[in-house]
Amino acid sequence: SGNDETLAGLKLRLEGLSKKLTASLAVLRPRLADINAQLEQLGDPANDEKASEPSVVVDERLRLQSERTSLTALISDAENTSSIIKQQITKIVDIRRNLFTQGLSQRVSINFALASRVIDAAQTQMKMLTMTTSSWWQFVANYRLAALLSAVVASLVIGFGFLVLARIFLRDFFVKEPEEAEPTYLRRLSAAFGSTVIPAAAFSLSMASAYFLFDYFNILRPDIGILLKALFIASGLIYFIHRLAISVFSPSALQWALIPLATKKHGYILAFMTSVMVAVYGIDYFFATVSEIYASPLSLVIAKSFITSIVIGAIFIAVALMKPIRDPQSGASKSWPKLLKVFLLAMGALTIISALIGYVGFARFVSQQIVVTGAFLLTMYLGFLVAKAISAERALAHTRLGHRLQDEQHFDDTTLDQLGLVIGILINICVVLVGLPLILMQLGFQWAEIKKLFFDLVVGFTVGNISISLAGILTGIILFIVGYFLTRWFQNWLDGNVMQRGRVDMGVRNSVRTIIGYIGLSLAVLVGVSAAGFNLSNLALIAGGLSLGIGFGLQTIVQNFVSGLILLTERPFKVGDWIEAGAVSGTVKKISVRATEVETFAHQSIVVPNSTLINGSVGNWTLHNKLGRIEINVDILYTPNPRRVSELLAEIVSENKNILKNPAPFISFSDMQADGFSFVVYAHVPDVTSTGGIKNELRFTIVERFADEGFKLKSCFRNEILDSKILQ
Repeated sequence: SGNDETLAGLKLRLEGLSKKLTASLAVLRPRLADINAQLEQLGDPANDEKASEPSVVVDERLRLQSERTSLTALISDAENTSSIIKQQITKIVDIRRNLFTQGLSQRVSINFALASRVIDAAQTQMKMLTMTTSSWWQFVANYRLAALLSAVVASLVIGFGFLVLARIFLRDFFVKEPEEAEPTYLRRLSAAFGSTVIPAAAFSLSMASAYFLFDYFNILRPDIGILLKALFIASGLIYFIHRLAISVFSPSALQWALIPLATKKHGYILAFMTSVMVAVYGIDYFFATVSEIYASPLSLVIAKSFITSIVIGAIFIAVALMKPIRDPQSGASKSWPKLLKVFLLAMGALTIISALIGYVGFARFVSQQIVVTGAFLLTMYLGFLVAKAISAERALAHTRLGHRLQDEQHFDDTTLDQLGLVIGILINICVVLVGLPLILMQLGFQWAEIKKLFFDLVVGFTVGNISISLAGILTGIILFIVGYFLTRWFQNWLDGNVMQRGRVDMGVRNSVRTIIGYIGLSLAVLVGVSAAGFNLSNLALIAGGLSLGIGFGLQTIVQNFVSGLILLTERPFKVGDWIEAGAVSGTVKKISVRATEVETFAHQSIVVPNSTLINGSVGNWTLHNKLGRIEINVDILYTPNPRRVSELLAEIVSENKNILKNPAPFISFSDMQADGFSFVVYAHVPDVTSTGGIKNELRFTIVERFADEGFKLKSCFRNEILDSKILQ
């Protein structure tokens, strides 16, 4: 592994040098083309002795020719060097592939007669390890003890602090409450995932802090640093997989187990065997590093890998032969599902047989994938399941966190669903960003390669002529979100603190809010797209290409859009106005750039395209004010005193407090028939939108007063029609 890591580092350095050469060539070649173009303009030197050229032209030609010669040499050297580097990179890739293949396919002779030599080598290695650690400890005890204790305390505080904060803010996601007899599927999943990842993250953070502080205070020697790093990695791996086993099997509380175990005993046995398996692998990993430091005999390395593979394979077979699953009908114990049992047996047998026939490297590789990669994949799978479960409709609303958000923050179900979707996406992203590098490292990739791959992915990579940068895209999204919320804040501030205090009309406020919203959203989109790395000139070309399609296929949409802008600017009607447009009559509820929402008096919302309102006649009852006129037709039978009828109608109208005195009401003697007379009452009201109650009250009063006076009305009133005010 040390050779592979060295080769990987050399490959990365060569790739960096190759990129620099490519960048240099990208600068030099255009300059060479420019020089050639200038020389062509100057032309060839004059051959005729009589012809003479200005000295300035001659000097410029000589300077350009000299620069061209230098650039040509530089470009040639750079191209040759780049070609050599690419060849070396190819050789390194082949060497690494051969090393990996050789390590897996190489067969060694298993000679048990050499057991005594292996034991002696192991004893020698342990003595050297003891001497190294003892000498280091004496140095630390004499000169660095205070720094060591400070680093240990600080690392413990960091680890426990992280765990305490997680328990405060994420308690509902990973703490298993013993009183919950039947936790939901989401609770069991989140508890298993959280109780694995969060404690393991706290443990790893504590160890990483300790290592950093040890190195910062110059406590570590180079050899001790390598040993301590290997010990921390092995310890973190053991703790992580142990937590995973406890979380999945949950032997102390079977209601939290992800597998329907028959008894608690089965849970304890499975957790114990898993912990033993990872402990064996962790010890082998640590002592493999020790063997590299002290150059131990190959036989000792093979022996440790052989023992590790046999133990892990045997544990796998033992687990496969167990009957831990509870039968849902009888409650008795039964074996694993058939496919899972066959897989466990096959992996265990493959590891043991490979080690026994001499393919120890392959057996150890299989053991590593079974223990480490399997644990990472299982944890990632749990994370994906948690994300899927929490993103389900109304899933977050049924959790304790959802109830708390509803009670304290007054979140509705829709907001909780959106929040659950965001949480699910974030969990998926975190699982991939953390789990994928760990799995790649188990498959032979070096950490330096993964960092470079991630750096290239974040900083940017080129596909054809398009440059893609995740960091730029993320920055663009963040700027768009910030711009969106700033626009909403400015809209609310302007509406509430400026226009409302200034007693600005509601329709004006709505128009201003809408226009500011579209302007702010457009600016946020442009800033976000620009920050994401997309060339706005390319977008302009795309927009130009789409203009033809807009001209033919989207005429109506564009017409409505432009009409909406005209409505918001000219304001022939506003929100709250009572309008009549063709067969549509009602109150304006919302004006957008595409259509206008009108609510009829039957509370039916009708969406009217803006082009219809611009191109057609629209009656607005309340453009400048709500003043309106009502008409009531009164038909009575013949009476010799029609003047009294007119006077009585005038008294009735003037007595109604909802009728305006100016303009004054008017009683029209409109018609005379053979059997009676017709009168029309004209009166003005302050609010034309509420005439129904006024007209009813007037009718009741007319019927009652005419009865008292002895006037007889005809059998029914005629339908009255409002004298509508058509406002341009």
